[in-house]
Amino acid sequence: MKVLVTGANGMLGQDLCPILEDNGYEVVETDVNTLDITNIEQVKTVLNKEKPDIVVHCAAYTNVDKAEEDLKTAELINVTGTENVAEVCGKSGITLIYISTDYVFDGTKNSPYTPEDMPNPINNYGITKYEGEEAVRSLCEKYYVARTSWLYGHHGKNFVETMLKLADNNEVNVVDDQVGCPTWTVELANGILKLLSKPYGTYHICGSGSTSWYGFAKEIFAQSNLDVNLHPCKTEAFPRPAKRPSYSVMENNGICRNWQAALKDYLNLRDI
Repeated sequence: MKVLVTGANGMLGQDLCPILEDNGYEVVETDVNTLDITNIEQVKTVLNKEKPDIVVHCAAYTNVDKAEEDLKTAELINVTGTENVAEVCGKSGITLIYISTDYVFDGTKNSPYTPEDMPNPINNYGITKYEGEEAVRSLCEKYYVARTSWLYGHHGKNFVETMLKLADNNEVNVVDDQVGCPTWTVELANGILKLLSKPYGTYHICGSGSTSWYGFAKEIFAQSNLDVNLHPCKTEAFPRPAKRPSYSVMENNGICRNWQAALKDYLNLRDI
């Protein structure tokens, strides 16, 4: 079975592609240099040539704060680009897996969000990703929307690496009033494989359990045996252009492991 991956050079793509290959899939890796998703003719040409059975659409505009000042580019990539991919997949009968985000939710719920909960994004990034979801649902019959959250991996800038770089500082302040589900890219990749045996629809693929960014940082330092002067603080202490949901915990129905266990494996691999 052939799988085409968009955004294959990204943090998720670099873990997903080898995992797919290890599981017997023929993988076609594409990135902006070989497939510009904002160009509908190029999308048609590449998909018609490769004829994949499945497309995993990882390509996205993911700079949450920059999307507030550059909505046009975020819309071009996350909405128009996704519409193009979904249109061709829908017409060709290709199964589409679209990677979405916990930021489609507003954070006002006090229990984990389920796939059935109604999105209400509060920043431009979340809005464009939700519009991408809606494009997939309207243009494809064979689709999976896979929402994930607080993603980190060995092949990209992420919170874990940022914290480890700050470990030598005298004081480290981390917000404690945003709660979510840390997710390792390898866990997400394995979760994507599990989707293929499930009915089409919307799923949450994120680390099991939940924590705040402060709690996440505390666990990173504890597992790394680092003695860091870590302090919790409020979101207001770090003003950012984009609003973040204060609570974006998602119910994953056991599709991924406990987030602490995944972090342990990430850190162990990092030391090899």
